[in-house]
Amino acid sequence: MARRKKPATTHGIAVVDKPSGVTSHDVVAMLRRRFDERQVGHGGTLDPSATGVLVVAVGKATKLLRFVEKTRKAYIGEIVFGVETDSLDADGEVTATHDMGTISVAAAQAQVNEHLLGDIEQVPPMVSAIKIDGKRLHELAREGIEVDRPPRPVTIHSFTLMPTEEANVLLAAVECTSGTYIRTLAADLGHLLGGGAHLRNLRRTAVGRFTIGEAGPPDDCVLLPVEDAVRTLDRVDLSGRHADLVSNGRVLPAWDGDGPWALFRPDGTLAAVYERLDDGNAKPMVVVPA
Repeated sequence: MARRKKPATTHGIAVVDKPSGVTSHDVVAMLRRRFDERQVGHGGTLDPSATGVLVVAVGKATKLLRFVEKTRKAYIGEIVFGVETDSLDADGEVTATHDMGTISVAAAQAQVNEHLLGDIEQVPPMVSAIKIDGKRLHELAREGIEVDRPPRPVTIHSFTLMPTEEANVLLAAVECTSGTYIRTLAADLGHLLGGGAHLRNLRRTAVGRFTIGEAGPPDDCVLLPVEDAVRTLDRVDLSGRHADLVSNGRVLPAWDGDGPWALFRPDGTLAAVYERLDDGNAKPMVVVPA
């Protein structure tokens, strides 16, 4: 007989400042050990060399990760012009070098403003975790296989360049939608300037309203309440009667706005997240047990 899984007893959201040299899955494993809890997941992968905000859900908060993953993200990183790598970042092997002269902030920003802002399409890098025909791209890349990748739409809300003390290295600050590859932005900018480039020292500074200022190392980050997972959603405070209906997954009249809505019980705990239906009602996306 299969062993029955132990019900989760620890619940919450941890905002981790991921260190360099470990994978996002490694961080999940660290928190599983720390909290003695198997039900742990993260919202939005960071590359092993990247650092910064990694939102990790524990226990019943894992049901709410979708509302963390799809939020706007912010990054800073350095773009090194004149050198291309097979991974588009500093971890890869050099594939080409270019004499690009001296890259000015003004010239680079002009290309950004014309081509790399707003709604754009990106070709995912071969080292990404996207699956093509059932196999992850980074697995194919390790086998020396390169395949066609269809471009994907992303939105770049802001992309600002600043000088550094190194020649032909610019600091980039980017705010973008989920699914954006900053390394691809760096490589595309290098091509737009007549050569090539790669990314280094990437740091994620925000995931939605989760910021680097509240992040901590994996062994010392604070476990926030489950309710923090929906801090970006519109809040609805329920009466006792409506809380009972919500706990049973009942369809209810929609509230003001477009939703989704985070519904809270009279005691301040999260009851559910609801989304709008076309008929003016709202249905549950997630119901959170008391």
